[in-house]
Amino acid sequence: MMDLKLLRANPEQFRQRLCYRNESYGQLLDRVMEKDKVYRAALAEVEQLRSKRNEISSGMGKAKAEGQAAVDALMAQANSLKAQMQEREEALAPLKSELDALLLEVPNLPHESTRIGKNENENAELRRDVSKQRNFAFKPKDHHELGEKLGILDFAAASLLSGSRFALLRGQGARLERALINFMLDRHTRGKGYTEILPPFMVTAETMTGTGQLPKFEQDLYKLCGETPMYMIPTAEVPLTNLCRGAVLKEAELPLKLTAWTPCFRQEAGSYGKDTRGLIRNHQFNKVELVWISRPEDSMSNLEQLTRDAADILAELELPHRVMELCTGDIGFAACRTHDLEVWMPSENRFREISSCSNCWDFQARRMNARFKRGKGGAPEFVHTLNGSGLAVGRTLAAVLENFQNEDGSVTLPKALVPYFGGEKLSAG
Repeated sequence: MMDLKLLRANPEQFRQRLCYRNESYGQLLDRVMEKDKVYRAALAEVEQLRSKRNEISSGMGKAKAEGQAAVDALMAQANSLKAQMQEREEALAPLKSELDALLLEVPNLPHESTRIGKNENENAELRRDVSKQRNFAFKPKDHHELGEKLGILDFAAASLLSGSRFALLRGQGARLERALINFMLDRHTRGKGYTEILPPFMVTAETMTGTGQLPKFEQDLYKLCGETPMYMIPTAEVPLTNLCRGAVLKEAELPLKLTAWTPCFRQEAGSYGKDTRGLIRNHQFNKVELVWISRPEDSMSNLEQLTRDAADILAELELPHRVMELCTGDIGFAACRTHDLEVWMPSENRFREISSCSNCWDFQARRMNARFKRGKGGAPEFVHTLNGSGLAVGRTLAAVLENFQNEDGSVTLPKALVPYFGGEKLSAG
């Protein structure tokens, strides 16, 4: 959520930075400022009436000395002002609600260091590691075909149970998915200092609003109907980041570094026709998430470390990959700056996104009222929040199958996975 005080002081700067995302946000900003103008005018009127009523209260002693008639006259004025205040305050509440609702629709401002561009075609490569990229002596198969021939991926069974865009893993496939999850969690907790969390997979609307999924992306969420509506989490970012909602942390506690494995649930509204085969874009998938709660002055350096922590998983799995800097027109709703990790997929002869690492600045913290204090006398300040996939497990499994496949359809696993899987090779039968 944006800082209204800064918006009022620098409206044109806000407009320019929002329009770096998309020019249509200029119209939304106009609506916010108009509603804010109406709200502040109504608020000023209430404050003016309150000031007059306070003046009357302070003059009551003098009126008593002048006699009952003077007291009655002042009381009549006070009661009239009270009635007017009540009427204005009742009108003020819906104005405040309308303003707050509009503010929830406004995305985060791109950071000044974020590359300006309209869409993904204007993203920039920061670095790549393709030292382990193979030159195949045969035409590499895609992971969908490999998995079905190995008997470890069964999309027909998944479709029978749940419809399209679900996956069912059998035998060695299920074990490989579990091995990847354990490998990622161990690397982050034992080697990188993250605290592992196993959060609920269903959360409240307030929790979804805190990280920016609501109201903007409700069509992409799975909502459970009941007396109290609940939502299936689209990413562990939601419960992990909300752990600091309403809190005032001590400076010494920062940065908080949290990780979690969870299933993720996404309707993928509007994405039909894209990546319908395989494990790339399913309605349910496993992911290991990384979240940082940071001091403001550290958040950009923390983004670099978060990105490297996720990239280290790819490096240890010997998967060719690159790091991309997203431009203003391609960063997510809550992000001010984002680095994407992309893994090489031989069957497509291109890189595919496997992690998105974002600095959300104080955008989520303002929605959650998440703050910290410097020392004993410091005033509470908003924390900065960061998140990234470390990694999307299904996409990692797909990348392992494709990059380590053999001509006979078997898959020789990367050395780092062997102790977790309990074997060196996947083969049919």
